[in-house]
Amino acid sequence: MPLVERWNQVQTELDPRWTEVTLSLSINDDEARSRAAALLGPAGPGVGAKRIRFTVSTRGTGIGPEAVRRLLRRIDAEGIRGGLELVATQGARPVPPPTARSLAAAWNTALEVLPSDWSDLVAELELDSSADVDRAAVLCAPINPIQSTGRPGFRFRCASRRGYGASAGMVGRCLARLDEAGITGRIRITRALSDVHPVGTQGATFVAGRRPA
Repeated sequence: MPLVERWNQVQTELDPRWTEVTLSLSINDDEARSRAAALLGPAGPGVGAKRIRFTVSTRGTGIGPEAVRRLLRRIDAEGIRGGLELVATQGARPVPPPTARSLAAAWNTALEVLPSDWSDLVAELELDSSADVDRAAVLCAPINPIQSTGRPGFRFRCASRRGYGASAGMVGRCLARLDEAGITGRIRITRALSDVHPVGTQGATFVAGRRPA
């Protein structure tokens, strides 16, 4: 794929709010890599053993998207072939690929395998990035998230009809908020009870480690 077309593809996958991206251009041939770095001179590239790194900005603090497109078109015109990859973004994250499974959908799938008479469960949400923990906790506040898993994410309780924990519907709505915010991860049910008939209590108590969950 020509480099300019690859940049067009990368740009379409970015959140519209992005402000700065770092790109990596890998070229195996030393002479071709040196020539490409020279053509990318206005971008202030950093040249490594096999890769060239440079930054694109929408804030006027560096070379812009259209300028990079022109430079990459010059490299393509000289027949230089390489691989262009996104390294980092600022301002907003790339939009998750369309094939990525949403957390809300994963939650519905997890519920489908439970017995029809399930009453109480404990679930864990493991996030792909520790940078998302605080934001995810705010969006999931209605389900009382507890950050005690030892991994980026948190544990929460859910109840079917009575007892402790948020309803399954509320959990689904909170996870949908994470999907809308572009926060990704994995959801799993770690403990579940069924055929429970509480007497003199609102519901069951799970013990995780030495603490009630």
